[in-house]
Amino acid sequence: MAGSGGLGGGAGGGQGAGAGQGAALRGPRAPLVLGALALGAYCLCTLPGRGPPAARAPLPAPAPAEPLRAVRSPGAPGLRVASGPGRRRFPQALIVGVKKGGTRALLEFLRLHPDVRALGSEPHFFDRCYERGLAWYRSLMPRTLDGQITMEKTPSYFVTREAPGRIHGMSPDTKLIVVVRNPVTRAISDYAQTLSKTPGLPSFRALAFRHGLGPVDTAWSAVRIGLYAQHLDNWLRFFPLSHFLFVSGERLVSDPAGELGRVQDFLGLKRVVTDKHFYFNATKGFPCLKKAQGSSRPRCLGKSKGRPHPRVPEAVVQRLRDFYRPFNRKFYQMTGQDFGWD
Repeated sequence: MAGSGGLGGGAGGGQGAGAGQGAALRGPRAPLVLGALALGAYCLCTLPGRGPPAARAPLPAPAPAEPLRAVRSPGAPGLRVASGPGRRRFPQALIVGVKKGGTRALLEFLRLHPDVRALGSEPHFFDRCYERGLAWYRSLMPRTLDGQITMEKTPSYFVTREAPGRIHGMSPDTKLIVVVRNPVTRAISDYAQTLSKTPGLPSFRALAFRHGLGPVDTAWSAVRIGLYAQHLDNWLRFFPLSHFLFVSGERLVSDPAGELGRVQDFLGLKRVVTDKHFYFNATKGFPCLKKAQGSSRPRCLGKSKGRPHPRVPEAVVQRLRDFYRPFNRKFYQMTGQDFGWD
């Protein structure tokens, strides 16, 4: 090493000086001896613990590990963002509809799968918050490892005219899941939810029809959402039918494992969620999870799911059945599925 060589050179120079003509340094050898001594002193100072160390480039500091905890995303009140290993990605699959069709149940069932990571809250990015930008949207997503699928669900996307183009702009390969339900039953369920929050609401009949039992009022959102064929027409301008999976809301109740099997196949996942994960709760009239995510106890959806419906006169129900029939049949033709609503 340079330090050892310098130190040995300095010692050799000292011995040469002492073994010659005496202690005095004479003639042209003196500058050489003095130089050797100076070099030895310099090298001695560079040894660890012997003097000021030589300057060296600092090593880059290791990146701090991100804590495994939930944090709130700036600008997204009420939305919790998971921290941990992996990275945030845009969703590869979206549950885009429909409201009161069974989207919450489907999402909770899918979250049992170890290769599915889903945002719990509805971000409403492609209908209400699009101006915040895609970077903001991605920051909301849970972190995923390679091989895992990122998902979110916002049922109002299906009836938002701008949503298909915006989602296509994010990724034309996005897989789209639509949970559909008999539009008459869905409309009554929608009304029941609104009525629970607004007790003074007019009757279902008064909102569903103009002028008593006149024409059906398609301006009322509870009715308009059920025009599935019209909404799907808009989506097919941007995505081929092969990018869609249409889940029966009725079969999600009567045979949850069967519908989940179709969904897992569509997403390219191994069939991990099976009938062993479900039991039927007769009180709620809904399937419940034998073991919810992150818990060892069974769990049903919240009390807002499976709430009793208000009584609607049979004449009103039949009028709506007649109204929806041609739209339903067109929807069956478009999707290649007969949902048996007529």
